[in-house]
Amino acid sequence: MMGRDRWTHGAATLGVGWLLALPVPAAAQIPSHPTDLTYELLDFTPPQSVDHRHELSNGVVVFVVEDHELPLASVSVLVRTGSYLDPADKIGLAGLTGSQMRAGGTATIGATEFDEQAAFLAAQIGSSIGGTSGGANLGCLTKDLEVCLDLFFDMLRNPGFDEGRLALAKSQSIQGMERRNDATRSIEGREFSRLMRGTSHFSTTPRTRASVEAITRDDLIAFHRRYFHPGNFIFTVSGDVDTTAILADLERRLDGWDTGVDSVPPVPSPGFTPEPGLYLVDKPDVNQGRVALGHLGTTRENPERYKLLVMNDILGGGGFSARLLTRVRSDEGLAYSASSSFAAGVYYPGIFQAGFQSRSETVARATAIVLEEIARMRTALVDDVELSNSIAYFVETFSRNFSSAASTAGLFANDEYTGRDPAYLAAYRDNIASVTAEDVLDVANRYLDPDKLVIFAVGNLEAILAGDPERPEFSLEALSPGGVSRIPLPDPFTMEYPSP
Repeated sequence: MMGRDRWTHGAATLGVGWLLALPVPAAAQIPSHPTDLTYELLDFTPPQSVDHRHELSNGVVVFVVEDHELPLASVSVLVRTGSYLDPADKIGLAGLTGSQMRAGGTATIGATEFDEQAAFLAAQIGSSIGGTSGGANLGCLTKDLEVCLDLFFDMLRNPGFDEGRLALAKSQSIQGMERRNDATRSIEGREFSRLMRGTSHFSTTPRTRASVEAITRDDLIAFHRRYFHPGNFIFTVSGDVDTTAILADLERRLDGWDTGVDSVPPVPSPGFTPEPGLYLVDKPDVNQGRVALGHLGTTRENPERYKLLVMNDILGGGGFSARLLTRVRSDEGLAYSASSSFAAGVYYPGIFQAGFQSRSETVARATAIVLEEIARMRTALVDDVELSNSIAYFVETFSRNFSSAASTAGLFANDEYTGRDPAYLAAYRDNIASVTAEDVLDVANRYLDPDKLVIFAVGNLEAILAGDPERPEFSLEALSPGGVSRIPLPDPFTMEYPSP
């Protein structure tokens, strides 16, 4: 989901490093109006990762954040792996390996018995592998941590990959393919990604019936053996634990486990340049059209990312206070939601994307409004209220990144995994608060490019292209920055596209 779900930004811009605390109760009076409430200023200093970072004798990094408020403990591990490592003829292998580590029991405990033991302990145990990382997690009562860790590490080290559970997962995966072309939301996500990343990148290479059927239990065992070892692990531990004790416990449990010698290949870049233009998918059985438009964004290390955050927030990322939602929904009543995001990619540039869903007849008009708002960002300074509200939001909500011990440890681990300098946390609010209206205009001019936009629409094309008879001046085809192309729906099981 692009943007964020909130009703409004904070009304006041705070000084850098300060956040609003709870209202101070008046001794003798209750304010007559909420605007008369007074607040104490609370100085929030973010925790430093170095204070929670530990390294075991085998080089495994562990972040421990203690919190003794409740008798609960959480243990997670980030694993250097991902679906980008899938063999070309077995797309889906990483995902199945991740899910079946938990679902398939262990070498000594059957799948059903493993489920029963976890349920008896009220332990939440899971595993998964995504595009560029894998992981496993454990949540339990502190008093049961030792026995739960026995289960957790048995799963990590000796997954059973039960044949029956694997067959069921493969069958469910193939059944799910049948619905690939049912919903416009999934069609939009798939096809817009292909237009942005090309058809040969791992992020757009789909599972097929053949690729899933080709995956065997031996493949899962080999994939697990290749990537699941301490050399690829980063642990986080949080909650009601003792740092010294848990580090000793992890040291003991990892003792004798080979750390591996082969390096994990880097995440590949798409190496693809999107072609501006209008792209259409016909879905005649729906009465609303979904539209996505955008181009390549930037990387996380771009020093101007803070300016881009504020710029996008004002354009479409800021929920009900953002310009896109105000114009498209509140002023014109053309869509329930409209938003934008300007992603800063970790391994390669992210994507700038704006989008909405509207009645077929009003798709062209709503698209024109989105383009108008993009142009306005590039030609006029944002006003003081918009700017101050956006800055205040980012500054005031900064502490949410550390709302729990688990989220704090997870943030530190993710930065370690992706090689991000944790120093950015200390300077984050300074960098946001220093953004000016001139900065916003400058980055909008340089990073929003109407001539490079890919405009994608899926829906009843006959109705969408006919437009609104009461507003014939709006034509979707006329808004294209390039040509107009139609994309046929692929076979859901082979993902082969017929000639248009």
